[in-house]
Amino acid sequence: MQLTSVKNLSGKGRCIISFCSPKCSVLIAIMCFVVAQKSTAQQGETDADGPQIVVMARPKKDGEIMLRWAVTTPLAWRKLNIYGYALTRYTITRNNSTILEPIEKFIGVFKPKPLQEWMPIIEDNDNAAVLAQSIYGEGFEVEGLDQLSTIINLAEEQEQRFTWGLYAADQDFIAAQMAGLAYVDRSAQANEKYVYKVSSLVPESEMIIKEGGVFIGLKDYEPLPKPLDLAVVFLDGKAMLSWNYDIHHQIYNSYYVERSKDSINFTALSDLPLTSLNNGDKTDAKRMFYVDSIANGTTYYYRIKGKTPFSEIGPTSAIISGKGEKNLEYVPHITTKYFLDDTKVILEWEFLKEGNQYIKGFELNSSDKAGGPYKVVVKDIPPEARKIQYDSLQPTNYMTITAVGKHGGNRTSFPALVQPVDSIPPLKPNGFSGTIDSLGVVTLTWNQNKDKDILGYRIFRGNLKNEEYSQITVSPHRGTTFYDSVSVKNLNPKVFYQLIAVDQRFNMSEPSDILEIKKPDYIRPTQPVFKSYHIKDGKVYMEWANSSSDDVIRHKIYRKATENSDWILVHSVGTGQPSISPLQTEILPTAILPTAHWTDKEVEENQKYSYTIVAVDDSNLESDPAPPLTIIVPKTSMPPSVKGLNAYIDRENKSIELYWSAYKHNNVDKLIIYKGIKDKSMTQLAHVLPGIKRLVDKNINPNNTYVYMIRAVYKDGSLSKTAQLDIKY
Repeated sequence: MQLTSVKNLSGKGRCIISFCSPKCSVLIAIMCFVVAQKSTAQQGETDADGPQIVVMARPKKDGEIMLRWAVTTPLAWRKLNIYGYALTRYTITRNNSTILEPIEKFIGVFKPKPLQEWMPIIEDNDNAAVLAQSIYGEGFEVEGLDQLSTIINLAEEQEQRFTWGLYAADQDFIAAQMAGLAYVDRSAQANEKYVYKVSSLVPESEMIIKEGGVFIGLKDYEPLPKPLDLAVVFLDGKAMLSWNYDIHHQIYNSYYVERSKDSINFTALSDLPLTSLNNGDKTDAKRMFYVDSIANGTTYYYRIKGKTPFSEIGPTSAIISGKGEKNLEYVPHITTKYFLDDTKVILEWEFLKEGNQYIKGFELNSSDKAGGPYKVVVKDIPPEARKIQYDSLQPTNYMTITAVGKHGGNRTSFPALVQPVDSIPPLKPNGFSGTIDSLGVVTLTWNQNKDKDILGYRIFRGNLKNEEYSQITVSPHRGTTFYDSVSVKNLNPKVFYQLIAVDQRFNMSEPSDILEIKKPDYIRPTQPVFKSYHIKDGKVYMEWANSSSDDVIRHKIYRKATENSDWILVHSVGTGQPSISPLQTEILPTAILPTAHWTDKEVEENQKYSYTIVAVDDSNLESDPAPPLTIIVPKTSMPPSVKGLNAYIDRENKSIELYWSAYKHNNVDKLIIYKGIKDKSMTQLAHVLPGIKRLVDKNINPNNTYVYMIRAVYKDGSLSKTAQLDIKY
């Protein structure tokens, strides 16, 4: 490799082919015309939104974060090479918590290294040579490409510099760092996450370039994935490899293809990685392809490894293998079948005599399905043979004949159905069952018939059990699951199915047992209605008319005490199974239908209650609540009397002291004490507050029997029972 003066590498308007090694020159020669056209197309699309800096990052396992960035247009790239990029880091989270004021750290200004610093690495690094030429070369043309000169001249020189410069930076992380397009942050902490912002230092008066950024931390490290879906097609003297490029295109930008003959020692097929340049918006870049020249008859093993824009090499893919074979030009064809009985057949086939010299002989193959898999049932048939007798026929056979090439490359005929006469119907299907969902989708399942020649099943449906069912399958259904759809809003509460098995000779089995499926119920029951009620001894006796719907299994009675309280389930009349109140969680008493009366014993006097009834059918649908029945339980009992009424006679002071227990009831206004002489009328002696528990009476005379009574007076005017005490003085 030669290196001329970089200030004027080979004259203005010429390319730096002398600037890199022969393999570099070949790489540019192969791809330059593709890149030139692609760059022009993408330029127009990107300029519509203005130039923008794009940033990507990847944490390393050893605690470093690698950063790469680029700009989207050639002109912006040229200006940024002069003014540079500013890299700033913002600490956003620490110990999984967001920092209220992100910590800003200015990392530095990045622009291409001076030309003299490129010299030591250019000698051994073709990507650095291309990138240096893109930045500092006075001309950027490819020498020695007369056939492509017309295409290359269509692209502007600056676009070529931009495209090849960024391509080289993607291929070599060290070169990208030299060009001011990469950085390694070695100060990152494992418990933090950062936003890295790359902004333009180009004055806005010259060009506005949108900044770019990425949010990442060391905990985001993930091992590089294996390339997926590696496949190979072996042909005559070559192997065509392909793999899924799209699934990892954000991770890998190029690949190495490796080959081995022993599946252990692999060698890369090229020093340069393979790169897809066919990834524009109008192309399908989901797969990459590579064609390798090989020797026929030798087994080759292949694997691939991906390379990232950070120059990391990922793990190898799964290994695939095969060998190339020379195609046999002659193909056999089965022409005639002669059945000797139910198990024997004579097969004849065609094969050009000219092909006999290229084959070892023929093999007869059999399968119970046209698509296989096939197994060899007769081997070593002579090359001159054109017919054979086979004595092990099954009810259904698919047969092929294979011409076995002397040097590989076997050729196989198309399958031929070989089926002896069959008049025996299949067995009656069993295990027929089904379900229906709320949308009317019916799922039918059954057991697979053990008959080997089963073609499929015919399904029949009816709306009435004893009617003639209609077939709902156009052709025999091959699986053991079938989906049907029925209307759930018609008047038929059930749907009926039957199943018939069909063999490959269209013999039909006996119909299966009738399958009866109940449809979902969307019709609510009619509501019950209260007929009468009466109140006796503090209990509410009520009667109602049951719902008239046939599928009702339960009536539920709800009660609420006030206008603003919730309805509470208090009784159930139904199938005999007890109901549980969702609010009270206790088991409720349940009567048996058609009971239409109930007595509520759990009521209080002087309270207002409302009742309603709801009917429930066997699909758990509820009717509208019955019009509420509202009643008031009258007050018929008096509050209890004052307890513990007694007296102490003080003869010395001529007085009687009354005392009693505290009357602890709510809403008591006062206590009234009455006094009288036995067998005479009584008068009010005094009234005291509810908390008073004693009273002294000094207005007494000897030789009298005094009668004292005490009762409580409530704030609403009601009275308690009286307590009475007789005292002889």
